[in-house]
Amino acid sequence: MAMFVPGMLCLLVMPLVIYIIYPPDVKITPDAKGFAKDNLAEMGKISSQEKIMLGVFALMLLLWANIPALMLGEQYSVDATTTAFIGLTTLILTGVLTWDDILKEKSAWDTIIWFGALIMMAAYLNKLGLISWFSGNIESMIGTTGLGWIGAVTILTLVYLYIHYFFASTTAHITALFAAFYAVGLSLGAPPMLYALILAAAGNIMMTLTHYATGTAPVIFNSGYVTLREWWSIGAIMSVVNLVIWIGAGLIWWKVLGYY
Repeated sequence: MAMFVPGMLCLLVMPLVIYIIYPPDVKITPDAKGFAKDNLAEMGKISSQEKIMLGVFALMLLLWANIPALMLGEQYSVDATTTAFIGLTTLILTGVLTWDDILKEKSAWDTIIWFGALIMMAAYLNKLGLISWFSGNIESMIGTTGLGWIGAVTILTLVYLYIHYFFASTTAHITALFAAFYAVGLSLGAPPMLYALILAAAGNIMMTLTHYATGTAPVIFNSGYVTLREWWSIGAIMSVVNLVIWIGAGLIWWKVLGYY
């Protein structure tokens, strides 16, 4: 409920802003329906391997969403990594994919290397105390400036958002930083519910920043339609646009809902 209004505004505004700053090469597709029908006809009927692929896809969605655990109990919960191996193994055993097919997926291996290293680094930075040290220094720095809670929340939110350039996963980022930044904000006088909503919003906005900012980003980037420079520049612009919309509209909407 809290995120509905700013979220809908972002859905409406984001395509318009991106259209202006990065217009598409193809702007008119008068015969898109006919083009799609012709290509589908050329592909022919769905094959048995494609049916297996659809079935595996549906199975993995159910397991990732933890549906068995929700219906049958926590003992039927399946780890996300185990789910991925179940899907991959099924596709190999049924002949939908061969090991050579998997080796040829350079973008997938690239993603694994990036995420494996960067997520591990984020976890160990937290484990070794860097995150608590960093948040403590921010608290001290803001405290010496004499800013009120509004200024403190502004600085904390911007730091929390743009430090995501050093993270390859929103889950790793939020796990490592949310509690620390939230505690700092509360100690500086921020309203608990309002500040929690602002950090939650920032945790979504950060996904536009880089080509490794979230799990789907490397897959989209490796499709080759956008250069690294384009992604980073547009991502930075959209982070500002989203922040203005989300926090601006959010402050009004959250006041209406009585959250502060």
